Amino acid sequence: MSYITTISGKHFDPIEPEEALIDIKDIAHSLSLVCRGNGHVKHFYSVAQHCICCAKEAQARGYGNFVALACLLHDASEAYLSDVTRPVKKDLTYYLEVEDRLQNLLWRHFLGRDITPEENTQIFAVDDDMMSMEFHLNMAETINEDYKRLVRTIDCAYEDPADVEAEFLELFEKLK
Repeated sequence: MSYITTISGKHFDPIEPEEALIDIKDIAHSLSLVCRGNGHVKHFYSVAQHCICCAKEAQARGYGNFVALACLLHDASEAYLSDVTRPVKKDLTYYLEVEDRLQNLLWRHFLGRDITPEENTQIFAVDDDMMSMEFHLNMAETINEDYKRLVRTIDCAYEDPADVEAEFLELFEKLK
């Protein structure tokens, strides 16, 4: 089998993705059920929660709706691939190629164009600062103090995945 079956019943091949099969509902559902840090967190905290926080942080920094939407979707490929942690991912060159190709397709699909270098810098600055806060609040150690750059207060509390999925979709509609 060279595809995954999404929650909506689509047969999606992450290696050779068909744009017509991309579905924001599949993405929101999957990311609401995928745990950050491979589950090595104090309690369940989903990739969708992380993405929502990133989007709201981008808005708070004044980056505008386009970058906020890109932040909401910056881990969308993980809905079709997996959440591979950075220490492992950096050595998986083929995975990185597949992830990059899929993520760029997802961004073009939902945003209508590629991300500029400046937007990319903003997106991943928010992502890195958010990850720093997640380590600080929800993991066994603090990796750095980059979380102090966050404009919003984040608590990384447990939220029901169904509520997170609904919030993800609502924020998507608001930002697009």
